[in-house]
Amino acid sequence: MKAATRQHCSATCAGIALLFVAIPVALANTASAEPVLPASSGAPGLPTGLPRLPSLGEVMQRDLRTGLAINGFDPVSYRLGRRPSAGLPDHELIHDGIVWRFASQANLEAFRDAPAIYAPAFAGFDPTGVASGVAAESDPCQYAIIGSRLFLFRTAENRQRFLQDAALLAQAEDRWKSVLRFVAR
Repeated sequence: MKAATRQHCSATCAGIALLFVAIPVALANTASAEPVLPASSGAPGLPTGLPRLPSLGEVMQRDLRTGLAINGFDPVSYRLGRRPSAGLPDHELIHDGIVWRFASQANLEAFRDAPAIYAPAFAGFDPTGVASGVAAESDPCQYAIIGSRLFLFRTAENRQRFLQDAALLAQAEDRWKSVLRFVAR
């Protein structure tokens, strides 16, 4: 029994080693071939010839597992305390097809009365990514309120860079419409 197991392990290891040799060779051979693709997608950073991205009517970044805006954090709470609060299922509102949660009924009503004030800028995408021309997901715990706007960032480094470089906001504003065109919505 041990000899059979050893032989099976040896055969499996040999097969895996062969894959490590064969795959790079196969990729090198296909990389030099010119792909034949249909019309250009127009999407920045994507190869030409891909179809346009689908539109589903959604603009706000949401958690793909739960469907909640800003991962279920209460957007009003960013302005009320030292930390944002998680929203509760008892206080949900569907706004623009996205489910928003709030820590209290008062916060829900404040958002319902003025969603543009409380919703994050750039639909919750990281403004440093938008400034670079891409819609980068953000972490709701990495945020800054500048003036009357809430900005969410992917990392603490992106937040710090954004706060130190005022030109990034202008770049993000300039590129937002073109980035928004390619967000699956």
